[in-house]
Amino acid sequence: MAMNYYDKFVAKLQEIFMMDHAELDFGIYRIMNQKRDEIQHFLQVDLLPQVKTALQGDGGNTQQTKQRMAEIEQMFAGMDIETLPDSNPNVAEYKKLKAQLAQGGNAADMESEVFSHLVTFFSRYYDGGDFLSKRRYKDNTYAIPYNGEEVKLHWANSDQYYIKTSEYFRNYTFVLPTSRKKVHFVLKDASTEQNNNRAANNMERRFALWEPENEGDQVIEVTPEGDLNIYFTYELMPKATKQKDLLAAALETITPLVPADFEEVLTAKAPTKDNPNRTLLEKHLTDYTAKNSFDYFIHKDLGGFLSRELDFYIKNEVLLIDDLDPQHINNQLSIVKAIKQVGQKIIQMLAQLENFQKKLWLKKKFVVQSDYCITLDRVPEKLYPEIIANDAQRKEWVRLFAIDDIKGDMMTEAYSEPLTVEFLKQNQFLVLDTAFFDAKFKHQLVKSMENIDEQTNGLLVKSDNFHALALLVNKYNDSVNAIYIDPPYNTGSDGFVYKDLYKDSSWLSMMENRLSIAKKLMTSDSSIAISINENELFNSKCLLDNMFAKYLTTFSVKVRHEDRILKGDKDFHEVYESLLMYAYGENFKPLKRQKDNSSDADYLYTIELDERPDELLDLGNKEVEAYAPGHYKIIKHKDSSFDYLKPISVRGSIREGNSSGRFYVAYLENLASTHSGYIFKVPNMGDDKFGYRFFWTPSVESGRKNGDYYQGAPLNRKDVIEIPYPNYVDFEKAFNDATDEGGISFRNGKKPVAFLNHVLSLQNVKKGKDFVIADFFAGSGSTGHAVIEMNKDNGKRKYLLSQVGDIFDNTTKPRIEKVIYSDSWKDERPVSRNGISQCFKYIRLEQYEDTLNNLEIKEQQTDWTNEEFQESYMLSYMLDTETRDSLLNLKWFENPFEMTLKTTKDNELVETKVDMVETFNYLIGLNVETEDWFQDDNICVVQGKTHREGLKTLVIWRNCKVVNNDQLCMFFDKMDFRTRDTEFDLIYVNGDNTLPNLKRDEDHWKVVLTEEEFAKRMFEEN
Repeated sequence: MAMNYYDKFVAKLQEIFMMDHAELDFGIYRIMNQKRDEIQHFLQVDLLPQVKTALQGDGGNTQQTKQRMAEIEQMFAGMDIETLPDSNPNVAEYKKLKAQLAQGGNAADMESEVFSHLVTFFSRYYDGGDFLSKRRYKDNTYAIPYNGEEVKLHWANSDQYYIKTSEYFRNYTFVLPTSRKKVHFVLKDASTEQNNNRAANNMERRFALWEPENEGDQVIEVTPEGDLNIYFTYELMPKATKQKDLLAAALETITPLVPADFEEVLTAKAPTKDNPNRTLLEKHLTDYTAKNSFDYFIHKDLGGFLSRELDFYIKNEVLLIDDLDPQHINNQLSIVKAIKQVGQKIIQMLAQLENFQKKLWLKKKFVVQSDYCITLDRVPEKLYPEIIANDAQRKEWVRLFAIDDIKGDMMTEAYSEPLTVEFLKQNQFLVLDTAFFDAKFKHQLVKSMENIDEQTNGLLVKSDNFHALALLVNKYNDSVNAIYIDPPYNTGSDGFVYKDLYKDSSWLSMMENRLSIAKKLMTSDSSIAISINENELFNSKCLLDNMFAKYLTTFSVKVRHEDRILKGDKDFHEVYESLLMYAYGENFKPLKRQKDNSSDADYLYTIELDERPDELLDLGNKEVEAYAPGHYKIIKHKDSSFDYLKPISVRGSIREGNSSGRFYVAYLENLASTHSGYIFKVPNMGDDKFGYRFFWTPSVESGRKNGDYYQGAPLNRKDVIEIPYPNYVDFEKAFNDATDEGGISFRNGKKPVAFLNHVLSLQNVKKGKDFVIADFFAGSGSTGHAVIEMNKDNGKRKYLLSQVGDIFDNTTKPRIEKVIYSDSWKDERPVSRNGISQCFKYIRLEQYEDTLNNLEIKEQQTDWTNEEFQESYMLSYMLDTETRDSLLNLKWFENPFEMTLKTTKDNELVETKVDMVETFNYLIGLNVETEDWFQDDNICVVQGKTHREGLKTLVIWRNCKVVNNDQLCMFFDKMDFRTRDTEFDLIYVNGDNTLPNLKRDEDHWKVVLTEEEFAKRMFEEN
């Protein structure tokens, strides 16, 4: 039995340390596979035997006890030791050992119990690559962290980072190595379960080959573009269904259907140690399902969590006070000791792995592309000849702007190939993209721009939005005035990838992780608006209530007609979506609508009273005159005048909404039964010229329940007053008409510009002409479009947009280019060529998967004669130590202009140049004013101010292989840069140097080594 539990525990360790995925050669699995033998040896040879050691010495070493007793029996052969006196030390020892043996347990049984407990404990928290924070209280009852809040929001993954993207979910693409043809795994029918509760009934989602339903449908087909599509589904199946079996069945079906032009997918090999004949198709089928089936989260503090849980487990499920047996207490304590000792070391090693992944996830990501899109009116004409010679740029303009439709006449230069300088002069809103030009052209263009960041109207970031926001924190901290986002609605068919049984929890973690960083960008008087539908509306509100100081409202937004049914099988037709709006703090005041208050149309009445009142009443410390019916006249005039009165019914919010309503409710309403139809004149009330208020109690004849009061025109009356906007808006027509907006088609929830204009106006963006607006779920780019439209009032608003995946290249960026070029589009072609002067920067970031794929193991030459040091190294330091140089290597700074890393494109690794200059600008939060290049582009000089401290900063980048220390000093002299004067507060230089230095303050030098600052900033947590 002991071996049975031992084997189970070994299998569990194989699973939780990812030793059972030898077929995976990407991400953290590639690293763990390289360390497989070493880790397995440590776990099985070095660690698990410690269970036996821990059980020895406290009643567990049965074999040694029996052996010693046998030795003593030999000493007294033929004698009854039990009858001998205890004064003999050997006799006393024998009797003591016999008593211990009687109290002790079987060593094998004790080991079995230890391994059983360890299997039980770790199985509770590990699930498909993730450790879930189930704080078990007892049986199936769980505890949640609670600190006395009035209302507590908790979700299962609240202390984890959500790390998935949908980039490889719906369309997984890879390129055949020789023919370079593309193969796509396309998700045909994603599960659209409204909730994932069915998965609890032994159901989980699996990938399977799509089964065609209609005649003529094909599971595999060549597209008009010449690519190969293979179709899959992702649906709930019995939990016992093995993904490997489904892939094997898919492979068997696909293989005979592969066209001859794509045979390479079957003939090209991607071998593994266990499967040397694995084909390229088998590899990508495995990668596709693996990347979308597990590893959804990284725990923020796995070591602390599991350590606390292990202590709780031991106290509540191992060391049971009521079951303690005095005769076997030593054995029970030995078992506890073994569980604690071995369990804690496993936790320590798991924490090393999880903290390593956390470090990689939180690491600021490198900028691997930085380019500008700029209208020709901002480009120096001396660069025009190079532009017309660039055929790639011409083709891009034809594709985006249909410039080949421009016909010539006496006033208009016609399109031609090549283009002419005159054509460029007449089409000043053509958007030039520096990606089509070499570095020298780009450097010349950037050099021509003064106050580069100030002139740049927007920033687009192609990246997972978590890493985009993390990189922007130092540069845009406390700068964003308004945020609008349109996150995935978690419908099951919108591409959001979630863990089975944790659909809402996955979504909440994703949102909380990103909103926590976004909040750091916001100003104290800013606001955030979030479009959402009923799937996550209430979870969103609970989350935002916890994160933001002031809830403003929830808008009901009509987006489609009652009869425009999307899916007939739904219980109800969803006509409305919602918009949640929150303020960062109390300083934000939403825009109010203007109402004309200049009309006196309601002021038609005067009241004439008899000379004496019927009664004088003391009400609310006021002497109130009461006039019975017949002793007053209410006169309605034909023409209105501000000299007259207007009646207001005391009902609804009026009852408590102002002093007149409150007075009537408190003192007069109860008099209506005895003073029916009376007029009451109340002195010293109201803000009109009369100085009193008339109140009327309803008469029997009127049949009314509510009374009235009569007020004059307020003395401080304004012709225009502000009133709040309603929290219901009807944008049905705008949503229906959004198809052609921006010149791009986008089927997944394109928001109309009219709607965005309304939302941003409520956020005061229309009034704030220098506002910064962020949208980190940019999608089709509607937010950027709306900001550009608003800037036609000569505003200088800036937009920050982030989007991951192909949508960025196919939709987000092209739309921004198109709306710059033309304000009107039909069928993706410009109706007019009325554009706007604009410049935006777009950058592409290294992604988490890229970081993992660039890790290289560097074995350490270490003397393992010290077993304690070896164990400490394996448990705590191995991964950090052996991968350190692949995360940040000082050699990269010798020539930072040629630094590269591997990035993923179509699921193959491509060597990609890193923009170290741009990366560092974001790391230190530099607002760039100028950038210039010297000595054949071997020196780059960047000047600007740091965003947080406002320090005037000089950054010198050099190719140290060409520009040595002496040449650097000469360059400083030539440029008249003085390290000891006051021109700059801070100077960064890469590479060792002897530049004169001085202290800015007690802790900081003026001249700083770039490498040191780079390393500090890249790994600091926001």
